[in-house]
Amino acid sequence: MKYPLTPRLQLIQHLAERKAGLGKVVLLVMDGLGGMASGPGGKTELESAAAPNLARLAKSGSLGVHDPISPGFTPGSGLAHLALFGYDPLVYEIGRGVLALFGARCFEPNVMQAGEVAARVNFCTVEEKNGGLIVTDRRAGRIKDGPAAGLVELLNEQVKVAGVSFRFFQSKEHRAVLHLSGAGWSGLMGDTDPQATGVAPLAPAPLPEAANDPAAKRTAAVVAEIIAQARAALKDKHPANFILTRGFDTFKALPHFPEITGMRAACVAAYPDYRGVARLLGMDVVAADEELAGGGKPVRAEVSIESEFAAVERVWNDYDFFFIHIKKTDSYGEDGNFDAKVKVIENVDAQLPRLEKLGPAILCVTGDHSTPAAMKRHSFHPVPVLFAGKLVIPDEQTSFGERAAARGGHGRVNGADLLPLMMGYGDRLAKHGA
Repeated sequence: MKYPLTPRLQLIQHLAERKAGLGKVVLLVMDGLGGMASGPGGKTELESAAAPNLARLAKSGSLGVHDPISPGFTPGSGLAHLALFGYDPLVYEIGRGVLALFGARCFEPNVMQAGEVAARVNFCTVEEKNGGLIVTDRRAGRIKDGPAAGLVELLNEQVKVAGVSFRFFQSKEHRAVLHLSGAGWSGLMGDTDPQATGVAPLAPAPLPEAANDPAAKRTAAVVAEIIAQARAALKDKHPANFILTRGFDTFKALPHFPEITGMRAACVAAYPDYRGVARLLGMDVVAADEELAGGGKPVRAEVSIESEFAAVERVWNDYDFFFIHIKKTDSYGEDGNFDAKVKVIENVDAQLPRLEKLGPAILCVTGDHSTPAAMKRHSFHPVPVLFAGKLVIPDEQTSFGERAAARGGHGRVNGADLLPLMMGYGDRLAKHGA
């Protein structure tokens, strides 16, 4: 399947300035940035952070909020990121499994072929109760990359289904990905992750609209066998003694971001799934210093926030658009750890002068969605956004937080509006019409 261009992307492609020497665009995404007023003094995580650089940029820039889909809808991370790059999430949709696979294999040339299926995998903790399994921790205590990589290797060694080609790949911490190779598969599969604890995992099954589809039935049967064998292999590997699957999908070709915008695009991200989004959109994934420590081919390593900014500095002259992704704001929001989420925001704030020194034409700071620590999950709340650059008309806000952003000069916009705004502020869009 190949998606068509929406009118918005057609217009951007038509108007995009493509001459050399234009200003550079930086999109800094703190995943799950938005919060709720639940901390000390009735403040959100962003409002509670000691973030003098964000406050300074807010004073000279302009704020607003955006809805990744539209008001009231809670987005998944994949759709929310596509919106940030101008892709209407009501048109462009791709399963989290495909994003995870492209992220886990982000430096490989050939990742996935049409007709193949990928699913995201969570190592989890289960206990036996009344003859069945009950999920007690969906993330297996957020086990580290090293132990998780060993478990992925164990699964690849011990889980075999006759006549079926498949492989597990390590993603990040408790997350992995299952890749079903070859033909005859269907991505129309329900999740086995119940998205809750204290309940049983769901059984692999086709989605209702594919209940009678032979390919979906075959996929469900094979996944059920894989999961059963995985339980046997992991049974004594507490806390990661089982796996949950979700986000099944087949490969779909998305329109490439550089071709639409005329911008050479780089992704700097520590978390594989967001590298996967970038790869699917035709961006280059930039390895961090830790991953290049051995020289030659990048190796898996823990990437710090400081290293992400160092990577931008290293390749600044090679690209026009920089997508910088910070994951831990979302992770700590999902854990309900208000203080830790605040600390990540403060750590990012300390790095901002490094970006300013590079001299981007426009810096956009935002999140893909809100993940309030009080809710421990993604939410429908609008996401704060900050624009700083020479062409930005300052509003009257003097700090960067949810309430200041709601009063900002940009008002409330759709997430997919951010790309043309960034390109406009970067002087990268020609006039439309006579």
